[in-house]
Amino acid sequence: MKVSIVTATYNCGRTLKASLDSLARQTYRKIEHVIVDGASTDETLQIIEEYIAKVDYEVKLICEPDEGVYDALNKGIKLATGDVIGLLHSDDMLASDRVIERIVDVLNSNDYEGCYGDIVYVDREDTCRVVRYWKAGKCSRKKLRLGWMPPHPTCFLKRSIYERFGLFDTSYKIAADYDFMVRILYRGGVRLAYIPEVITIMRSGGMSNKSLKNRILVFRENYMVMKKHGLPAFRALLVRTLSRIPQFVSGKVHRFSKGKGGL
Repeated sequence: MKVSIVTATYNCGRTLKASLDSLARQTYRKIEHVIVDGASTDETLQIIEEYIAKVDYEVKLICEPDEGVYDALNKGIKLATGDVIGLLHSDDMLASDRVIERIVDVLNSNDYEGCYGDIVYVDREDTCRVVRYWKAGKCSRKKLRLGWMPPHPTCFLKRSIYERFGLFDTSYKIAADYDFMVRILYRGGVRLAYIPEVITIMRSGGMSNKSLKNRILVFRENYMVMKKHGLPAFRALLVRTLSRIPQFVSGKVHRFSKGKGGL
């Protein structure tokens, strides 16, 4: 089984190396990495070139202006040739060296069309310091109606899903991933396997939380997605918001164990 990883980059030199290194360390080597860069002006391209020179799997690089992260991801997915496609954002890291091996084992052993797992959010500078732990749990239609979706960065989907349902709707600036997941899971009935392990480590302070303006935009776009797909929008937004509160780590500082795959 060939696994394509798609990464969108733009002026992310501060975080990109850790992301690329987490992929380069994977025990599973039948990998294709598609990197779509939006014409970075910092050290991003130099980091990518150094990475390409040292890995033993194929890396495809596009470097051109784009219309945002979802446009870049769509370009990468179109170029991917793997049986399975996963996303590795430039701020994110795979949680252990065996993540892709584990995913391939799961998808080879059943008839699911993809899989997902848990995610931890870490301090932007101290990536061992956990600030939020999202234990995803199993998918159900009831949970989807209440605004739940799998942690999108942990999702690895068979390429046939994109062929059947299309790509990200770039009319959404922040919630295109939510729209896509509702489209395939709630409307399309796609079955995904849940892996009860941390798949992805995400640095806090992502696009949806960068500013008050972005927080308002993501709330508005989530509402639009829910109305579009026939979900009870006000109730789902309330449940979706409240369900995140227990995910945040409080009290003493929690640290992601290196022995369990943390950086």
